[in-house]
Amino acid sequence: MARPVEFDPRVLLPTPHDRVAASTAESADALAEALELLRELHEHKILHTLLRVVQGGQGLSVHALEVLNEPGSVRAVRNMLELVKVLGSVEPEALTSVTGALSDGLKEGARRVQAGERAGLGELLSLARDPDVGLALGALVGVLRGFGKSLRERSAEGSPPHGPHS
Repeated sequence: MARPVEFDPRVLLPTPHDRVAASTAESADALAEALELLRELHEHKILHTLLRVVQGGQGLSVHALEVLNEPGSVRAVRNMLELVKVLGSVEPEALTSVTGALSDGLKEGARRVQAGERAGLGELLSLARDPDVGLALGALVGVLRGFGKSLRERSAEGSPPHGPHS
């Protein structure tokens, strides 16, 4: 009598180990870049922070408190609050006008640097007649006058100078 053939077709399929090895070989460049990214995230303690966020709860609270206790964090928070107060006191139209003009000025400055344009003595002397420069100087004089007036008034009120906070 014939014996049944013992054959398991699963032995022809690649094992999980074989599949991982083949996939690793195919993705060597991507894995190298991913490891580099992972190393950078670890060195900058971003992975630690992400782990705390994923863990949630106490892990996140403890990490937030650790960060706030680092040197400079209190100063940074106080400075951000002062910046918010300053921005809250400036009319949006005035800020938009000044930031737009500053952006345009920076672009023109960058263009001149890329083109290698230097200001000669003749150009410097002619600036006094340039209406754009006159307008910009008028704005800067206004900023300086307002800044100086505020400094004088604060000094007269006896406001202590603001030094670095610990």
